[in-house]
Amino acid sequence: MFLSPNRSHTKRTEADCSSAPFATRIDAHNPSSTMPAPARSRPLKKDFFSQTFKGQKPVVFSENARPSTIPPHIRHLAWSSTGAALATTSGSKVRIWNPDRPNVKSSQELLGHVGSVEKLVWNPTREGEIATTGNDGTVKLWDVRVGPGAHNKAVPVKEIALGDGGLFLAWSPTGQHLVAGRRDDVIVPIDVRMGAMGNTEDLTMQEGRKLGSAQTNQMAFSNSGREVFATTGEGTVKVLDWPSMTLLHTLNAHTSAAYSVQHSPNGDFVAVGGGDSLVTLWDTTDWVCKHTLSNMTGSIHCLSFSFDGTYICGAHGMDKDGDKGIHVACAQTGETVHTFDTTHIINVLAWHPLRYWLAYAGDTGGVKVIGLGSNL
Repeated sequence: MFLSPNRSHTKRTEADCSSAPFATRIDAHNPSSTMPAPARSRPLKKDFFSQTFKGQKPVVFSENARPSTIPPHIRHLAWSSTGAALATTSGSKVRIWNPDRPNVKSSQELLGHVGSVEKLVWNPTREGEIATTGNDGTVKLWDVRVGPGAHNKAVPVKEIALGDGGLFLAWSPTGQHLVAGRRDDVIVPIDVRMGAMGNTEDLTMQEGRKLGSAQTNQMAFSNSGREVFATTGEGTVKVLDWPSMTLLHTLNAHTSAAYSVQHSPNGDFVAVGGGDSLVTLWDTTDWVCKHTLSNMTGSIHCLSFSFDGTYICGAHGMDKDGDKGIHVACAQTGETVHTFDTTHIINVLAWHPLRYWLAYAGDTGGVKVIGLGSNL
């Protein structure tokens, strides 16, 4: 729940709470989306989660006719805003998969990067638009189509040079801005309104800046798009006003580096993953740590909430010190409700935006999606 302007605050401390103006400004929803809201799955109660998924076999998306026993080197994956497409990165390539057709012949390959693609994000308001960044120091915008002819290769329709290797990307809920993080910890806002698909104008890159002396590992927008969350090497999460980038509040989230951050779809929590093997869940009403999830080993570089914000799980990025399996926790209680068994350490995962379908990579065979095709 979020504070209304008239709702009272509980006692706050410097370490874990914000001032009233910040707390009252957070909005649980994204009012800017221009796409109609598709139907979502019915809520799944935590007491039935494990039973529901017991025996479910994942669907494998593989680029090879005969999947290898060696896990593919997939650095990132993401569902489009309606879940009609699943994008993955491997080396310098980006591949767009049709969930209804896991065969590689029904996928679309995006070519244009030189070197590894680190991150990709979908436009939250326009289906079929995607942005990528990587070691070649560029941000590229693509216009993709899923369906007949989607096997064709595509090239970027817009691109901009960052000045250093790209580490992460976040797309504002309005669809108007990107924020890119470089390897030298410079944060670069990009106005994509002038570079919208079909327009001839170039993208507008604003002047980059560092957020401080500590490294910045990841950024994510709040649901309203009025704030951005930035994880740092000091274990903190900086809450910044958007677009001024003025510091609003600092969460002292972890004892070692904070790597990943996400605002839950229902707005109740901000989740933070750290190098201390912990996931902290911060109540957005009082900005205190409500739960600490300690069922994983190794650094937490990726977090994903289910579409309703009820469940959360994490992955280890490219670190090799994590544990096998995917531990799913209930955000409201902090308890583990189910563990999906895996053969290898999972480096990246993402819940479907409308279903209880979970895509993950790092295991043998290729990208896997548990629950795909079911009525979950």
